[in-house]
Amino acid sequence: MRKILMTTAAALALIASPAAAQQARPTVNDKAPVKSFGRVSFDGHSLMIDGQRKLIWASEFHPFRLPSPDLWRDILQKMKASGFNTVTFYFDWSYHSPKQGVEDFSGIRDLDRLLTMADEEGLYVITRVGPYVNAELARGGFPGWLQNQRAQARTDDPEYMAAADEWLTAVDAIVARHQINGDGKGHKGNVILHQIENELSQTSAVHRRYMDHLYAKTRSDGINVPIFHNDPGRQGRWVPDASPVPGVVHGPNDMYAFDAYPGGACTADGHVVRSTPAPDWGFYGEGGAKGGASASPDTPGFLAEIGGGWFDYWGSNGNYGCNSVQRGLGYQKLFYGTNLANGIALQSIYMGYGGTSWGWLPAPVVFTSYDYGAAIAEDRSLRDKAAELKVIGGTIAAVPDLAGMIPAAPIKTSSEAIRLYHNRNPKSDARFLLLAHSDGHLTEDTPFTFSADLPDGHYQFPQMRLNGYDAKWLVAGVNLGGQRLVYATSEIQSHIHQGPRDLLLMVGRKGEAGRTVLRYASAPQVKVSSGSVESHFDAARGDLVLDYTHGALASVEISGGGRPPLTLLLGDDAAGASCWTADGVLACGPNLVRHAVAKGGALALTGDTIAAGPLRVWGEASRVTWNGAPVAVRAQDGALVGTLPGPAPVTLPQLAWRSMAGSPEASPGFDDSHWQAIDHRRDATQSQKPDGQPTMTMDPYGFHEGDVWYRGRFAGDAKAQKITLAYGAGGAGMAQVFLDGALIGQGELPAGMPRPITTGSLTLNLPDNAHTQGEHVLAVMVRNNGHNWDLTASDEHKEARGLIAASIEPLTGPSFSVPVTWRVQGRAGGENFADHARGTPNNGGQYGERMGWHLPAFNDAAWKSVQGLAQGPAGTNWYRSSFTLNVPKGQDATIGVQMGDPSTPRSAQHYRALIFVNGWNMGQFIAHVGPQRTFPIPEGILNHHGGNVIALAVTSDGAPENAPQQVKLVTMQNRLGGLPVRMVEAPASLPPAP
Repeated sequence: MRKILMTTAAALALIASPAAAQQARPTVNDKAPVKSFGRVSFDGHSLMIDGQRKLIWASEFHPFRLPSPDLWRDILQKMKASGFNTVTFYFDWSYHSPKQGVEDFSGIRDLDRLLTMADEEGLYVITRVGPYVNAELARGGFPGWLQNQRAQARTDDPEYMAAADEWLTAVDAIVARHQINGDGKGHKGNVILHQIENELSQTSAVHRRYMDHLYAKTRSDGINVPIFHNDPGRQGRWVPDASPVPGVVHGPNDMYAFDAYPGGACTADGHVVRSTPAPDWGFYGEGGAKGGASASPDTPGFLAEIGGGWFDYWGSNGNYGCNSVQRGLGYQKLFYGTNLANGIALQSIYMGYGGTSWGWLPAPVVFTSYDYGAAIAEDRSLRDKAAELKVIGGTIAAVPDLAGMIPAAPIKTSSEAIRLYHNRNPKSDARFLLLAHSDGHLTEDTPFTFSADLPDGHYQFPQMRLNGYDAKWLVAGVNLGGQRLVYATSEIQSHIHQGPRDLLLMVGRKGEAGRTVLRYASAPQVKVSSGSVESHFDAARGDLVLDYTHGALASVEISGGGRPPLTLLLGDDAAGASCWTADGVLACGPNLVRHAVAKGGALALTGDTIAAGPLRVWGEASRVTWNGAPVAVRAQDGALVGTLPGPAPVTLPQLAWRSMAGSPEASPGFDDSHWQAIDHRRDATQSQKPDGQPTMTMDPYGFHEGDVWYRGRFAGDAKAQKITLAYGAGGAGMAQVFLDGALIGQGELPAGMPRPITTGSLTLNLPDNAHTQGEHVLAVMVRNNGHNWDLTASDEHKEARGLIAASIEPLTGPSFSVPVTWRVQGRAGGENFADHARGTPNNGGQYGERMGWHLPAFNDAAWKSVQGLAQGPAGTNWYRSSFTLNVPKGQDATIGVQMGDPSTPRSAQHYRALIFVNGWNMGQFIAHVGPQRTFPIPEGILNHHGGNVIALAVTSDGAPENAPQQVKLVTMQNRLGGLPVRMVEAPASLPPAP
């Protein structure tokens, strides 16, 4: 994803505005030869699979943000059910590589299993392997050990490229086995496109040689599908070498792709800003040589990322709800439809499912939740916007002629407030008409009409209306199975061919009039089975005209007239939202239909319900089962109808706590002899330190994630009056400083947008005991909230973390620095940590982590039983609670850990907590920064049918007013259905670290 961190005003200023002109501009080369890559080929109009043009309608999913692999299939099934034909995957190099020379694809990192699932669920796959991905990940996906490499990343430096090649060799081998073309060794899958690098805006000679190397390496690794790079913004960078367009930056790619996040923004107080129209990136735009598809006329328009929401940041008021609305419903029709009208033949929504940046995955700006306001929420429930995506995907699936369309003759509407895009398929003459508000009219409710020359004649359309930030997708002159659709003012959600008949579901906005016109050789028989639909036959044209008002689902049976029978279903958006197309069956009523299998007159449906309710099924069967249980059904209006049960409530236990102080490192007598001595070893940090200072940053010592402790010894001196620390901690990171066991102060880095401050300085006055003779011990804990990404390809990720420099000096007078000898300790084992199952993101250097206090099998019998989370001493205090869950069998619930009052994004108490569930670090709560208070725990991490342990590592100054708040379990979503989920295998205990 393109990482632009800015104020709302700045964001709006940078969003492209559409061209006023509606006259089409040529942006593809109609004479360009088809470029073939086995089963995948393309020209300037569209991708082709097995020679058939295909619109790619994709959404993004990051498997590393859902560490329960059985649930990957749940997300893929929901994407498929929501109308997508393709899934896009980012892969995170850091997630798989704890140290140089190690690439781990086991357990939660099993990409082979992931790609197999996508193939089994009938989705094409776009793979994005890096080496750099960004994606709001710490270091943008670079592994921690790369921090110590002085070679500049994302260039042709041999040391960096050798490191990248280790990753590419391993991950490309997996992708190669799952290509749609196969790998020549008998393996085959559904990968159709492959991305090398991401958002590389630098285009110098060293970067060109780097891109050449990546392309050659990828091909030598056996990748045989088209290769692309994702341009950050529509800037014409890394356009394929063969492109004849001047003024662009060429590169060794097969296709040009770009990303974009238009559509306004959510303000800091959570309000939607909808002041920007949809940009024209192609046929109807003024983009010139760098404009969308026109930057590469021999390759199809390709949006590798189009905004489906937006990330949220430390210190916000909690904008996911706003983002889910802002980039939902009408936005999707308007922006994705405008893209399609402009010849963007491949669109991938970022994100389809955002998930959770658990552990230490996040970059400094983002907190644990990566919900993104996506159609599938972080708790895996379907938002309302998923229903709109389902209609878009249904239209694309029903009308293959949408692929390869070009602009047709301009059409004017009766209102200047309405703009109309008119495209046609050059072979079939099928039409696509997109209606949207013109600039300056986005908030109006506008009636309008128009006339058009269509493939089946000249037609005057009835009056329609467009209300505000919305668009209408209309098609005309298309064949749908055995039917001929002349035109409709409703939108196609589903077309299915069932035996001798066609089934067509069309929807529109509630209360608006609709018209559907079908062509017949002679007058057909029309039976309105349910609802209110008027019809008449125009014998001169052979048109059956049906008029209605969009509302509850109406059913019309049409037969004769020289065509196969047709069941026509007409409803509003809400009616369509309850309907699902699966495996040639249409079922209405459930919250989700996953699959339908017909055999021997029986129809086996699987899916989810959130409450008891009706089922209505159109399919070739007389008996129905739902998730394996028979459903009593009866025939009604051409369908089978019955009732489905809903879920039972989930009963959750109250949590009882045991506690233990967890900062023994602060004590002067703590044994740190096994810690690493701070020395002058080589580092690669970009952060400056004073001359003569040792290397204090954490990465050169093998510590890359989470908290790190320093202990320094000095001899008491009258001049030891203040200590100054320079430290790097990421957005909302912190440092605590103890002297001889007592907290003397702490510092915290700011959070928020446009970009968090990630390094800082802390100066504290030393107490009088620092002046006394004898040895004194400083203990400093630094909370590292993630390394920077490297968006500008300037080694931003190498900014220091941990301490950068430290000095003890007098308050005034001549410069003098008291000598201090330092030791450092982070995650137990550093890069050679023991918990391979949970992997790199899970642990930092807290004492409790090193001792295994977060693990479920740890014996906490000696800990103190406390009421609630009683305040402990300054530093980090640990709390553990054991409990049993008994979620009813056959139900898919998401249970979350709720911290404090969910109605407020932040609290007056200043403390932070790491949340461990059965040993897994599932997030960080910062009470006074916010906004996240509820942390969903996926099944497989949480045992829904047995024992569980929550461990909290709570850090504060120990003041009574900063005591931690109430913690409880909450049910975030509860459905009858779902999929079987096994517990993720991970050690319940580990040998304590020294």
